[in-house]
Amino acid sequence: MFTTETAAIAALKGPGDKHVVAGDVLVLCCRGPMGSGMEETYQVTSALKFLPWGKQIAVLTDARFSGVSTGACIGHVSPEALAGGPIGKLRDGDQIEIIIDRNLLEGAVNLVGDAAELHNATWGAVELANRSPRPDLHADPALPADTKLWAALQHASGGVWGGCVYDADAIAAKLLG
Repeated sequence: MFTTETAAIAALKGPGDKHVVAGDVLVLCCRGPMGSGMEETYQVTSALKFLPWGKQIAVLTDARFSGVSTGACIGHVSPEALAGGPIGKLRDGDQIEIIIDRNLLEGAVNLVGDAAELHNATWGAVELANRSPRPDLHADPALPADTKLWAALQHASGGVWGGCVYDADAIAAKLLG
């Protein structure tokens, strides 16, 4: 699990303590609006394209992808990590199941195990509900004030899947409520 693209790239290249290998799910959290301003993650997906085993890695993030990203890329996960979303409760070694049905155009991402043992999606839902967010979650220290305000207004309006627009009534209710 990585909170910066720099750490993820280092793990792809091999130096350091963490190494990404075939079959891994690369989780990038704190990259959504509240963490980094919803940055583009193309550096990671483009690096995967050039690794012999890159097609065997999935990327799961609260950030966004452009149209040039390829492979199993699941982005805009909401609520984002810094808004208390389940992506911020994942731990290194967690086992994640990704289901993509191209015929029905539906899918699911489930926590199905931890570092010690494989369980199932029901266990994972209960486990995530009981977990606290990771203690190392934080916004990018260089996040500009206007981006922090945009992220806070978006969160008050319902978050990324609340339409990505400001809901003046929802914001006023939270401010005046």
